[in-house]
Amino acid sequence: MADEYRTVAREGVHEIEISKSRFICALAPVATEEEAQAFVARIRKEHPTARHHCWAYVLGADGSVQKASDDGEPGGTAGVPMLQMLVRREMRYVVAVVTRYFGGIKLGAGGLIRAYGGVVGEALDTLDTVTRRRYRLAAVTVDHQRAGKLENELRATGRAVREVTYGAGVRIEIGLPEADVDTFRAWLADATAGTAEFELGGEAYGDV
Repeated sequence: MADEYRTVAREGVHEIEISKSRFICALAPVATEEEAQAFVARIRKEHPTARHHCWAYVLGADGSVQKASDDGEPGGTAGVPMLQMLVRREMRYVVAVVTRYFGGIKLGAGGLIRAYGGVVGEALDTLDTVTRRRYRLAAVTVDHQRAGKLENELRATGRAVREVTYGAGVRIEIGLPEADVDTFRAWLADATAGTAEFELGGEAYGDV
């Protein structure tokens, strides 16, 4: 698994005009192929009279899933340059849809490649991107007397506190970089006089 990846922070749209053709790029963060295809379908419905809805998406923190479509444009002139731009910018878990309203002037293969790749690049420049880093999920359980102070210390030292659950004890779920696990165990033992329970879980990604 990759230690970190970049994606878009939110949905957004960026538009350019080239030789009277409108190129409208819609970007969105997505977790699965189903979400990516649903976003493509939604954009199609929003622009029913447009001639082309070309798309590309990259999934997986290591970019293991990469797909693209020219949607009627000459082969390799739309979806591929869009995908290449996403990969070049090291974007993951993202889908791009470029809707084209044809302006009557043909751009040629080179012009289309520059237009489709370029509008995705400009959209990425316009929208906020975020970096997500791999964490090891863990849970700390302490008594109620120590919980408030411990939670404050966790937040003060920059630990990623994910959830706090109150029951017989207080369970605090956190995210830890893998390299910090042993150091954290020692810190926790000191901070709670050895009274805290520590449980390691799986892996997840969180905002840096």
